[in-house]
Amino acid sequence: MTDLTPVQRERWHEERTRYSRPGFLIQMAALAALVVIPLIFPSFRVMDVVAKIMIFTIVVASYDLILGYTGLLSLGHSMFFGIGAYSLALVIYHAPQPCWYHFLVAAGVALSLSVALALIIAFFSLRVKAIFFAMMTLALAEFTDILAVQWYDLTRAEDGVSFKLPGIFNLGWSGPTLGGIEINGRLMTYYFILVVSVILFVMMVRFIRSPVGRVLKAIRDNEPRATALGYKTFRYQVFSIVFGSSIASLGGILFATWLRYVSPGSTLSTPIMLNILLMVIIGGLGTLYGSIIGAAFIKMTETWLPDLQQAAETVFPNMVILHRLAERWILYFGVLFILVVFFFPRGFVGTAREMIRRRKAIARKRS
Repeated sequence: MTDLTPVQRERWHEERTRYSRPGFLIQMAALAALVVIPLIFPSFRVMDVVAKIMIFTIVVASYDLILGYTGLLSLGHSMFFGIGAYSLALVIYHAPQPCWYHFLVAAGVALSLSVALALIIAFFSLRVKAIFFAMMTLALAEFTDILAVQWYDLTRAEDGVSFKLPGIFNLGWSGPTLGGIEINGRLMTYYFILVVSVILFVMMVRFIRSPVGRVLKAIRDNEPRATALGYKTFRYQVFSIVFGSSIASLGGILFATWLRYVSPGSTLSTPIMLNILLMVIIGGLGTLYGSIIGAAFIKMTETWLPDLQQAAETVFPNMVILHRLAERWILYFGVLFILVVFFFPRGFVGTAREMIRRRKAIARKRS
């Protein structure tokens, strides 16, 4: 220990206490909760909300790699999300019979298109600074949305693409009953999404903790200094864009797997991009784990805030004014967002980390 540098000593301490930290225990508790939620609350509505939280956690975390860790504002991340969703939907829809290998084919198509588009965007826009990167991603996203709406023979336009999944993921599949819980296609799809989401999230965590991730943080904080240190910043930024876009396309495949229906409005529209941006802001830029909080906040409020009207009519049947106020649930959603931004300017996770850092600094000064 005496021969180690301060950085090496810190890393050695992190490795030694990795499995006893509060953060690791919280992660394990959250994972256990995701496993048992469909068993304790078997209603479709609860499973639907939790599954969408897991999916959008992956998509938002992949966007945070580009915006929060690389410092590049992209307004077309929903395009890659839609590419993944349409890849699975169209591969299965145009196939004579859905098979297992269609998932691999869809993943290959989605990754190929995402990598190609990400490289085109990077090479044509990163050379120019300022807002050009954001404008180019926005233009391509709008073009993709219009293309999906107009190309009816391929995408079915606004009618959308409905499809069935093979084997145990089919809604008609039913397995044995264990402990009073029916094992069906919907439940198996939920656990498939859970496993893939955990794998993708761990990949992103490993990415930001790798030497490449540390260089990306340096580029975000001070690009001229990173260049002066000898790093080819352009290459690192391209790699970040390609990696984040690819993960978003895989998130789109998970979304199509759960919904079994894909349309331009549900995957490629501007509101989807705005939701992703809001989730990143609420969770905290450059935190990655904040994507979980942001996705949960948005999806839970979108699902249960509209119930205010029904609750008001049930509890106060004669108060018409209260019923009218309850109808304006989107207004309360906006108020909640303003309060979150006001009290958590760095997002939930970012603000919490800053508070913990301040307390440690104060305790260090006192000691």
